[in-house]
Amino acid sequence: MNRQTKFHGEIEIAQENIYTFESGIPGFLEEKQFCLLTLDDTPFFVLQSIETKELAFIVTNPFEVFHDYEVKLTDEVLSSLNIETELEVITFVILTIQDPFNETTANLQAPIILNSSKKTGKQFIMNGSGYMTKHLLIEPSVEQEEK
Repeated sequence: MNRQTKFHGEIEIAQENIYTFESGIPGFLEEKQFCLLTLDDTPFFVLQSIETKELAFIVTNPFEVFHDYEVKLTDEVLSSLNIETELEVITFVILTIQDPFNETTANLQAPIILNSSKKTGKQFIMNGSGYMTKHLLIEPSVEQEEK
């Protein structure tokens, strides 16, 4: 099916590339279907709503940036996403892109969890985890901190 997207214009999206978020995403509960699109030559992806062109989240794999990041999925999340094996799990975090880019933050408290085989998804809010909604994606260098 052809869909208008925020960053890629009109594109063809195959049904098998659509993830269903039964509960929506907090703040966007009516949005139930999203696809994952690449952003060329970057480590980032776009989680694009199928229904609303302007609703698109920039996401990234948190484990490539935050090497000690941990997500412990609850039984409720495993059940709601029909996760049977760890190999099915894909984890992303939503970024808040800033200008300048080095002020961009990642929401480590509420990762996006996808089941790659069942094509289900959920934003998992990890209350009490110690993670926040705004972690700097790029740690400031010593020179930047001194300014």
